[in-house]
Amino acid sequence: MTVPSAADSLSWLWQYLDQVVWAIAAIVLVEMVRDFYHVLSHRWAPLQQLHGWHHRAYKKDFSPISTEVYRKAQLYNDAPESLFMMVVMGAAAIITQTPGLWLGVIYAAGFLVAAILRSRGLLTATDLTHEPGPLTGIPGLWKVNRTYHWRHHFDNTNAYYAGFLTISDKLLGTALSLQGKTVAVTGASGTLGRALIKELAKQGAKPIALSTSANADIPGASKIVDWCAGQETELRDVLQKTDILLINHGINVMGEKSPQAIEQSLEVNALSAWRLMEVFLETVNNRTGRATKEVWVNTSEAEVNPAFSPLYEISKRLLGDLINLRRSDAPCVIRKLVLGPFKSNLNPVGVMSAGAIAKSILFLAKRDIRNIIVTINPLTYLLFPVKELSQAIYFKLFLKTAKSTKAAAPIATSVQSRQ
Repeated sequence: MTVPSAADSLSWLWQYLDQVVWAIAAIVLVEMVRDFYHVLSHRWAPLQQLHGWHHRAYKKDFSPISTEVYRKAQLYNDAPESLFMMVVMGAAAIITQTPGLWLGVIYAAGFLVAAILRSRGLLTATDLTHEPGPLTGIPGLWKVNRTYHWRHHFDNTNAYYAGFLTISDKLLGTALSLQGKTVAVTGASGTLGRALIKELAKQGAKPIALSTSANADIPGASKIVDWCAGQETELRDVLQKTDILLINHGINVMGEKSPQAIEQSLEVNALSAWRLMEVFLETVNNRTGRATKEVWVNTSEAEVNPAFSPLYEISKRLLGDLINLRRSDAPCVIRKLVLGPFKSNLNPVGVMSAGAIAKSILFLAKRDIRNIIVTINPLTYLLFPVKELSQAIYFKLFLKTAKSTKAAAPIATSVQSRQ
């Protein structure tokens, strides 16, 4: 009996791992091919006619419009799509002489068989992203789920193209559509607030300015609502009709440490933001809210780095921790805006432009980045993910599952928000 040498064993292991890697790559590649076909189906007239059957096949709860339309959708859209996937992956496997890529052909063939069986009424089970019923989760971050795909059908058909992995939407900037969305922005009369409203309007959103000054001139705002900390519940009707709540207000007392400065910092920077978020989250429903509603919170890189303003750091870190606490069972997406020093009334020595930051925020949000970091400090890009991951694990281990997501009654306060 011949005992294989160490070199032979390593060679065999390398070849095996190489094919495993290519097999995994095949699945990713074939899904990218599917997404390319999907995008083409919205841009090229001949495919648009076929793909139109798919969009006509479902009601808003993903139940079929009719058996006839559903079967035609499988035959005219899903079957050609699967065949296209098979042809492209087969050609790639032959041209590159890579056996692992044939797994992509087999993978696509499974979709083709399922589509044909459904078109003939021989398979009644639908795919996971089109199962009928209420939405039960928030949109997937890396993997497409029902809530994510629901948005392609009923929010914006020119976005959310991904079929299984969200990579293609992240690359295209179609993982979040702002077109037609009502976005309520606090701190709207501040430097960043104005820049955000201006950029949101350019993206086709309908910004609502929540400001302490109802008479302020805020270009791009579709509406200006007078508001200050302590009046969170008074915004319930506005938030009911809001798709995205962007919490951006705050104060910076710099080196102050008086009881009043402590109270103002905690109230405005942390507690009022938390209460406002809770009021908004109460408006999220299982019918459409889980898919269309979001909260964006400006917490600042002061969560992990010094801001040379102790109370600002303390209050922003508290807000960041409260957001992570709420994320564990939130009924919709909650994004953090982790921003570096930009020039404003709160920080006259800031070095970044509010306009550039606003553009960067929307660029990353459209790619579904949940923790949006915009700063010149490289340490933030290293420290912040570590802090978020470790805290998420800690909360997962020691937090009880919430029995109710209703917000606690807001606490009245007379502290005014300084924007």
